[in-house]
Amino acid sequence: MIITLENTLLKVEIKSKGAELCSIFKKDIGLEYMWSGNPAVWGKTSPVLFPIVGTLKDNSYLYNGEPYTLPRHGFARDVEFEIMEQKQQKASFVLKDSEASFTNYPFHFELILTYELESDLLKASYEVRNTGTDNMYFSLGAHPAFKVPLIDSTAYEDYYLKLDHVENAGRWPITKEGLIQQNPISFLNNSSRIELSRTLFQDDALVFKHLESHKISLVTDLNAHGLEFYFEGFPYLGLWAAKGGDFICIEPWCGIADSVDHDQQLVHKEGIEMLPAGNTWRRNWKVRFF
Repeated sequence: MIITLENTLLKVEIKSKGAELCSIFKKDIGLEYMWSGNPAVWGKTSPVLFPIVGTLKDNSYLYNGEPYTLPRHGFARDVEFEIMEQKQQKASFVLKDSEASFTNYPFHFELILTYELESDLLKASYEVRNTGTDNMYFSLGAHPAFKVPLIDSTAYEDYYLKLDHVENAGRWPITKEGLIQQNPISFLNNSSRIELSRTLFQDDALVFKHLESHKISLVTDLNAHGLEFYFEGFPYLGLWAAKGGDFICIEPWCGIADSVDHDQQLVHKEGIEMLPAGNTWRRNWKVRFF
């Protein structure tokens, strides 16, 4: 099922499967901002990463002495969400634990994802509720893919990403198995700008930890169209595009893939969130289109 949100400036479409954002159309300029989801390149558009972000070592983890398996980025992106609320400019989706989820993830939970329009801005909010009686451990991330180039008369290489702070930050390389290596590689050296190119992601995603920036913009010097993405409260940021894909994924994460030397204990996992029984965890990101 496709849910549509609309105001005077934006028309947004969301699939109930995975609560996945699939279209952002700015009506006053007639411009689509989302990747098409071409399955020949990468069939997703904005998957929800839960209850893990990235890859587990050997695709498995240990909790209370028991082994469990989870695929890369978890299971939420492939599951049908219930529609909790639907208004003209706001919709909420919920995913609850089930017998199927409990086999691989032994926690009782509700994951609520809300999309809301505010003029030329889209806000995506997450709530994780621990409905069990024990502490809950999880990671959560976003993975929206924005179209590049935005304008047909421009090329992929005409665009760049601009952070809101000058950064000195290395990128954390990813192994072929999807694990985070032990040491970063020099990348941002007193800089706030990342030039897009077809070779930028030849070694997988660019992964950053604890940037000073809380905003990243996709822009070009050839026209006035782009976006501003706000990700305060997310300690990790991934940037990625598939080979041959006309898009850039801007991925704010609360959590990260296992490191190559991880002991596979869920409670020791870098970036893992611990939520006490009966409590609720909240985060949101926003993106403005121009």
